[in-house]
Amino acid sequence: MSAEAVAAEPSDAQRSFPVAGRRALFAGLVAATMAGLLGLAAAALSPGGLSLLDHLLLVLFGLTLPWTVIGFWNAVIGFLILRVAGDAVATVLPAAARVSPTAPIAGSTAILVCIRNEAPERIVRGLRPLLDGLAASGLGDRFHAYILSDTSDLAIAAAERAAFAQLAAAFDGRLGLTWRRRTDNAGFKAGNIADFCNTYGHLHDYAVTLDADSVMPAEAVLRLVRIVEADPKLGILQGLVIGRPATSGFARLFQYSMRLGMRSYTVGSAWWQADCGPYWGHNAVLRLKPFIAHCELSALPGTGPLGGHVLSHDQIEAVLMRRAGFEVRVLPEETLGFEENPPTLMEFVRRDLRWCQGNMQYWRFLGLPRLKPVSRYQLLFAILMFFGSPAWVGLTVLGPLAAAFGDGIAAGPALALFWILLPMWFAPQLASLLAMLTRPSGARDFGGGPRLVASAVAAMAFMQLLVPIMWLAHTIFLIRLGFGRGIGWAAQARDDHAVPLATALRLLWPQTVLGAAVLLLVFVTVPAALPYAAVIALGPALAVPLAAITAAPWFGRLLAAGGVCRLPEERDPPAVLRALAAASSSSSSSSSPPSSSPPSSSSSPPSLVASPPAVGLPSCSSASAP
Repeated sequence: MSAEAVAAEPSDAQRSFPVAGRRALFAGLVAATMAGLLGLAAAALSPGGLSLLDHLLLVLFGLTLPWTVIGFWNAVIGFLILRVAGDAVATVLPAAARVSPTAPIAGSTAILVCIRNEAPERIVRGLRPLLDGLAASGLGDRFHAYILSDTSDLAIAAAERAAFAQLAAAFDGRLGLTWRRRTDNAGFKAGNIADFCNTYGHLHDYAVTLDADSVMPAEAVLRLVRIVEADPKLGILQGLVIGRPATSGFARLFQYSMRLGMRSYTVGSAWWQADCGPYWGHNAVLRLKPFIAHCELSALPGTGPLGGHVLSHDQIEAVLMRRAGFEVRVLPEETLGFEENPPTLMEFVRRDLRWCQGNMQYWRFLGLPRLKPVSRYQLLFAILMFFGSPAWVGLTVLGPLAAAFGDGIAAGPALALFWILLPMWFAPQLASLLAMLTRPSGARDFGGGPRLVASAVAAMAFMQLLVPIMWLAHTIFLIRLGFGRGIGWAAQARDDHAVPLATALRLLWPQTVLGAAVLLLVFVTVPAALPYAAVIALGPALAVPLAAITAAPWFGRLLAAGGVCRLPEERDPPAVLRALAAASSSSSSSSSPPSSSPPSSSSSPPSLVASPPAVGLPSCSSASAP
């Protein structure tokens, strides 16, 4: 029976609890909750009747609700599964429980590492523990690593050639490694992977996608590949990705909050999304034949920032894979891989705006024929995620004006709405926190209950300051997109670095002005409401010092010394992170960060370095750009 035919068969989970029923229940809960919150907001605005301004506030409030309410119910469902189910992972992905950890692997897997103007020594350090583990497993002949370079800087390209030739030689005869460089990055990361598919895809059955900052244990790759190989219905299996222990204060606070939130949110969303799961573009396994046949992305019409090649390609590829009849699922385990989070607020904003631009391109795919309803929801939700930011900015500005100069606010419904929304914003973190605290030894890996709670409070307070800053950043960027101004695709600054106050002020003055103006208006007109207004406006008002302080080396050292937001992997590092730390400490301290010089017009043609490839793969010694 072909994989295409098997893909249509229902899974065990579908037979025991139909996925359609789960989705109907989830949609009903979300709709009822949004209706209730809108009704409460209308009651708060009702003194003197609903004016035109009140109706505008309700529309804006409605636009903010999907992300909050969906996140809340994902967290509630995730909490129930984490606390009630004997095996939470098997509940949302039954195939994971059926696969033996020692099952043989018959297919060939390509390990794809996409890079652009990155320091090669960092890539080697992150990749080598994975290759060592695969080679030591006795299955090295079933894997071949490809370094897919889109580097435009000639000096970095030369360093890549030398570094990866040395790495290929180190694994000679044990595991194949190929370095390939394109002269341009047409199509960005999606184009990079498409070039691989067109050139080498026919040689492999599966591909594991990695980003430049990805670190995966060999055990995780073997587990993911075994699950995909055992279930021919699976087209994409996404592994849960968590943040690596960080020395930057910003990254430390951010990823602790994310770590808590991802646990319940991912389990809850996987329960009802089921076979229409997410793909985040890295730390996942792709079934190559249907991926090549059905997931190629053509350039969009137009030349502006919303035309041309798709920046956020991953979720589009997921919905196309699902349309082709193959499942897309997530494996919600916290041992499958790590990533680096931006070390500063400025880098975080830059990364988020690139995602914003990519998500805004999704509207062109909403009308694709034969998409699953959940797939259309995922695309629409990705768009609304950023459109909610202008709505929040509008509420931040118009809400105080309505309270000061309108017909008044009904205190009872307004306070009820505030105290309902506040925990809903943090429902994923609170749900994971509660799930751990109510289990024997559930908080042990995080240093015990008191330390877990203290770090969670610090991380959530930080996020409450950060999120409104991002609202205005998104809003300004969306306005720029309307005038044809987008963002480029450059290498990220991954190393810790200070942010001078002057730089922060130059980039974050709009947030500062907005936050200070709102706080001043509330203080002058309705001083009793100042504590509630501060929940939203304090972060923007403090954006400049927040950016500088959280990037300062002394602040990161202070948090680390106090054990604040210390991850389990920092207390007891797994083998892959110990190997990475050892390689980092032994590397030369004179290595410099990647250059940011523009590409030369005399760029040499792309070339390829390869060790003797894995069994069954032809030897490759040179290549040209497609």
